[in-house]
Amino acid sequence: MTPGGVAPGSPYALEVSRVDVSYAVRGREVRAVRDVSFRIGREESYGLVGESGSGKSTMALAVTRYLPRGGRVSAGSISVNGLDLLSLSPRALRELRARTVSVVYQEPGRALNPSIRVGRQVAEVFEIAGADRRSALDRAEAMLEKVQVSDPGRVMGAYPHQLSGGMLQRAVLAMALAASPSLLVLDEPTTALDVTVEAEVLELVLGLRRELGTAVLFISHNLAVVAKMCDRVGVLYAGELVEEAPSVELFTRPSHPYTVGLLRCIPGTGANGRHVHLDTIPGFLPAPGEPAAGCVFADRCGLADDRCRSVAPERRHVGPSRWSRCHYAERAREVPRAAERGPLAPPEPGDPERPPGVPGAQPGPGAPGAQPAPGAPVIGVRNLSKTFSSRGVKLRALASVDLDVFPGETLGIVGESGSGKSTLARALVGLIVPDEGSTIELDGAPLERDAGRRSLAELKAVQLVFQNPDSALNRRWSVARLVARPVRRLAGLTGAALAARVAALVDAVRMDARHLSLRPAQLSGGLKQRVAIARAFGGEPRVLVCDEPTSALDVSVQAAILNLLADLREREGVSYVLISHDLGVVRYLADRIVVLYLGRVMEVGVAEDVFAGPHHPYTEVLLSAVPRLDARGGSRIRVEGEIPSAAHPPAGCAFSARCPRRLATGECESREPPLAPGGEGHAIRCHIPVSELRRLQADQIDAVAAARA
Repeated sequence: MTPGGVAPGSPYALEVSRVDVSYAVRGREVRAVRDVSFRIGREESYGLVGESGSGKSTMALAVTRYLPRGGRVSAGSISVNGLDLLSLSPRALRELRARTVSVVYQEPGRALNPSIRVGRQVAEVFEIAGADRRSALDRAEAMLEKVQVSDPGRVMGAYPHQLSGGMLQRAVLAMALAASPSLLVLDEPTTALDVTVEAEVLELVLGLRRELGTAVLFISHNLAVVAKMCDRVGVLYAGELVEEAPSVELFTRPSHPYTVGLLRCIPGTGANGRHVHLDTIPGFLPAPGEPAAGCVFADRCGLADDRCRSVAPERRHVGPSRWSRCHYAERAREVPRAAERGPLAPPEPGDPERPPGVPGAQPGPGAPGAQPAPGAPVIGVRNLSKTFSSRGVKLRALASVDLDVFPGETLGIVGESGSGKSTLARALVGLIVPDEGSTIELDGAPLERDAGRRSLAELKAVQLVFQNPDSALNRRWSVARLVARPVRRLAGLTGAALAARVAALVDAVRMDARHLSLRPAQLSGGLKQRVAIARAFGGEPRVLVCDEPTSALDVSVQAAILNLLADLREREGVSYVLISHDLGVVRYLADRIVVLYLGRVMEVGVAEDVFAGPHHPYTEVLLSAVPRLDARGGSRIRVEGEIPSAAHPPAGCAFSARCPRRLATGECESREPPLAPGGEGHAIRCHIPVSELRRLQADQIDAVAAARA
């Protein structure tokens, strides 16, 4: 064995061969992963994709032997650098984890001890490797600088709660790379990050992977991110690997119907993508351990026949370096789309494509693609500001925000973390009280700023769907009780009328009677979010504020939730304020878009105008950072540093310190620009004239196209 725990002559950083993972559940063994095999070469990046519950995180835990109690690798073998992982002693396993394999999890806040300064936590990795305390601290600061922390000295002395999500992820990445591992496992490392920070973290991983020669196992439900990051990709479904191929080939020519379904769930980036329903995968994943006589995907596959339901397909090669577990791999892309099932066809069992209507609801004016209804706004916001105080320091989270929400429209709110999006959401529903002089109106009449002082009618009118349903739902209550509470309190229904309304709401979000007795812990992430949406509709709101409603969901569940929101908007006539860092989601559902930066409106307009341009330079940066399946990078516009502190905003334009187009005259740094017209219904807060922005951005597009050619 060579230093660092590498067996001589081993060509792979990781080899997984015919692995089963089982859990002991109520006295019986349940197989969560079945017959999974894949290899990752040295310096190679391998992606694992699939819906929640497919077994992705279980595989990440298995290859590091971190399976929870009751879980075990019940068959097969796992080798890291040629070493049999399953036969290692506890001491040898600790050595492997300390020097050879590192893991970066989805939520960096949970990976760090909240009571210990970040610098000490990074330095601990070097101390375990034998460095003394002083040397470990010096090397920790150097590692933070390597992962592009702009002020490593400050971060060293900070506690985790004092850092942004992007900074926390960099700190966790620094810890993971401190030992120069030969295998890095990344389990949804950018799910909670906005597009600019996500792009920076991904580019950082790509660069360090090349520099350190590290192999990467990259697990994500974001297919565009996987396309950018990975050389090869494996597709997991219900614990089985159903397809494997080089990344470019898999995303351009998938050879399994499940992969085709996943790709079709992604909100389109073309014009008018929000005007049609997203395609969805009918049905749900089978329960873990549920036996399947034939193909595990047969019950949800549009190509399935009797052979598929009775004979399990074997792995077979469908091209160089690629294989598929499908009887009809050559026809995979012939799977009918949801729209091809016909508008009058009844929904298939469990099909999230088209929820039935709520009894008594009439189609509203906000059907996907419809223009906002003319006339007065249902919500009007004027001069909305919010200042927080922290240890005597004033933090202005919102600065004189003006916006309108019209009946039946969806207003999208976008911006980086720290832009004020969630503060705006909480101000609209009265969970935080804005500064004096701020005005929120409902149908032209002043709306109480504090939810505690709003009338029952005002509370009913504006409801909120939180980002994390786990935090928003009472874990002790059943689905029936969670949905019934707002119906009873806000709509005043009781008895049979209450039961009927609860049943209608649950039905509308594509759940049924069997779910009513379940508690949140017994539901998947997608089902929890559906409960949160049903609860929000319980009071028959006029405006529904959705704060990152799909950020933690895989693409198939996200498509179902977005279709659900679009359908309920049409049937109930409700207006949405949609807050998201996923610009594809916003483009699909929003009629108009507001771009926030440091609590200020930088751009506002009809969605297609904002996406088509000319854009504010900040909007241009956001759009350039969005990962795409059809482009492996090279066009992102880089900005300097992170969003400034709200305690010390720039004197002129809020974006001036980071703007790649700031004027050499110094005007951007000295004077805040007005929100100037950029076209009909379109306004941009920038000193650069709109005609000049249009020319500059056209030149940028031409330069990128020339570079790719």
